[in-house]
Amino acid sequence: MQKNTAAKRAALYGLFVAFAMVLGFIESLIPIPVPIPGVKLGLANLATVAGLFLVGIPGTILVTVLRIVLTGLSFGNPYSMLYGLSGSFLSLAVMGIGKKCRWFSPVGISVLGGVFHNIGQLTFAAFVVRTPGVYVYLPFLLAAGCVTGIVIGVLGGSVASRLERWIGRAL
Repeated sequence: MQKNTAAKRAALYGLFVAFAMVLGFIESLIPIPVPIPGVKLGLANLATVAGLFLVGIPGTILVTVLRIVLTGLSFGNPYSMLYGLSGSFLSLAVMGIGKKCRWFSPVGISVLGGVFHNIGQLTFAAFVVRTPGVYVYLPFLLAAGCVTGIVIGVLGGSVASRLERWIGRAL
């Protein structure tokens, strides 16, 4: 029985990784008419928000790392992986704390994720280029993180609530 559950969990994580990668690819096809570098819709974070509520924090960390590494190997480069990981680690840490403490709804957790993802990536960028000048983009990226966080939170919460009974039966 234990092996069967482990196999089901691995398959579920694989579905989450595939879902996030497909959403990330779709996002890459959508032009964003904003002159600020780094502004994205964050569609792949639907899997992150839903994952936090469906498979927990450790499972979501695994899914996120796999998604970033596989996407970087498939479509990006080592720097895109490092930027993605830098934002995601900080974002996941803050979202995990918010969820564990039950301070926020899925929308609030998603907004935290969007904001702290941008902070993590800007901090990594400041380290790489060795100048704090990149923080000039912070107010714009925080605003974008809040807006996209709201949208992704609403959608991610909806996905989680709709899948909850199916995933519970599968495991």
